[in-house]
Amino acid sequence: MLIDRRRAIAISAVLVLAGCGAPSPAPAPVSTPAQPVASASAASASLPASTLPPSTAAPIVESAPAVVPGAVPAGQLPAVVNHGPRSAKKVALTFDADMTDAMKARLRSGEVTSYANRTMLKTLEKQKIPATFFVTGQWAEVYPELTRRIADNPLFEIANHTYEHAAFTGDCYGLPRLPAGAMTEDVAKTFRTLEPFGGRQTRYMRFPGLCHDQAALRALAPLGLTVIDGDVVSGDPFARSAKPVVNAVLSQVKPGSIIIMHVTEANAEFSDDALPVILAGLKKRGLEPVTLSELLN
Repeated sequence: MLIDRRRAIAISAVLVLAGCGAPSPAPAPVSTPAQPVASASAASASLPASTLPPSTAAPIVESAPAVVPGAVPAGQLPAVVNHGPRSAKKVALTFDADMTDAMKARLRSGEVTSYANRTMLKTLEKQKIPATFFVTGQWAEVYPELTRRIADNPLFEIANHTYEHAAFTGDCYGLPRLPAGAMTEDVAKTFRTLEPFGGRQTRYMRFPGLCHDQAALRALAPLGLTVIDGDVVSGDPFARSAKPVVNAVLSQVKPGSIIIMHVTEANAEFSDDALPVILAGLKKRGLEPVTLSELLN
C-alpha cells in the first residue's frame, strides 16, 4: 500500500515537471508586408511649404533684345538728322559708297579702274578711327571683299545708301529719278543685300545727294529707319585737289557734327589725300571721331 502511494506521488511529480519545465515549441514566424519607400519629391510634397528647403536652381534671366541703331517702329515717319548733340566734343565721320548703273558700265568698259578707295580705308584702320559707311547695294555687290572688311572691323558700322543711288526727287545732281512706287523696295533690297555681311548693322539711311521730300519720307515709313543728312558736306566728289575738301570740313565742323565724305575713288579722287589732314585738324580742335550710333545715342 505504501509502495503504491509512493509510485503515485512519483508519477504525479514527473507529470507536473513535464508540463512546467519543458520548452514550448517556437511560434511560426509571421511575415510583415514590405512598406513602400516614399520618394524625395513625394516626401517634399507632403511637407508644409514653410518647411521645404530653398530651391538651388539658378533663376532664369531673359536678356533684352539688341537695339539696332536707327530703328524705329515700322510705319513711323522717319526723322531726319543733321547733327548730334553739341554738348560733347565728338563728331561722326561718315563715308558714302556710291554705285549707279552708269558707274558699273564704266567699270565694265575699263573707262574707270576703281570706285573703291582702299587708301582711305587703310588710313582709318591704321589710326583706329571709328566711322560709319553708307553703302549702296550695288557697291556691296561689286566689292564684296571690301564690304566684308568694313563689316569685320568693330570700329566701323554699316548704313543704307539705297540700292542703285538713284534720285528720290527731281533735279538731284543729274541722277536718274526712281519711280515713286519703287522707293520702298529699293531701300528694303539694300538692307537685304547688306545684312548677310554681318558686323555692326544699323537702320540709318542716307538719300543720294541728300535729296528727299515728304513723299520720299512717307515711302520709307514702313521700313522703320532714321534718315541721316549731315551738317558738314566735304564736297569731295567735285573737288580738284585735297585743299578745298580739307577747308570745307575744318571750316564748318563743330561738336556734334556729321561729316560727309566719299570712298568712291574715281568719283572723289582727292579724298584719301584730304583725310589725314582732316583727322589731324579734328585732333587739334579736341574733336573725337565716333560712329553715328555713339554720337546720337
